[in-house]
Amino acid sequence: MPTIVHFEIPADDVERAKKFYSDLFGWKVEKVPNMDYWMITTSGEKTVDGGMMKKNHPQEPITNYIDVPSIDEYVKKVEKLGGEIVVPKKAVPNYGYFAVCLDTEKNVFALWQSNKSAK
Repeated sequence: MPTIVHFEIPADDVERAKKFYSDLFGWKVEKVPNMDYWMITTSGEKTVDGGMMKKNHPQEPITNYIDVPSIDEYVKKVEKLGGEIVVPKKAVPNYGYFAVCLDTEKNVFALWQSNKSAK
């Protein structure tokens, strides 16, 4: 069943946000080498890890990534149900594919399909 597997927190000041979430929840936030991206390792019994990056625009929301068996199939479902695709399917080499969508209420979410062969 599709479930949230990753989240992204955009930040105006990544170091300030990193400190906030680390101090608040005890999350570990580490920079990814050669990228402007930080991986977040959460803590507790039920964990979903995430990422942090510099905001692209002032109203950029936190985005939840939902694991699906097929991006292509779910993109069609999103559109059929009245949602929109705002970023079409893109590869994250060696990890998988994602597409960013809007639901019928204009809330942002992303679809994620794991695939180590992604290019």
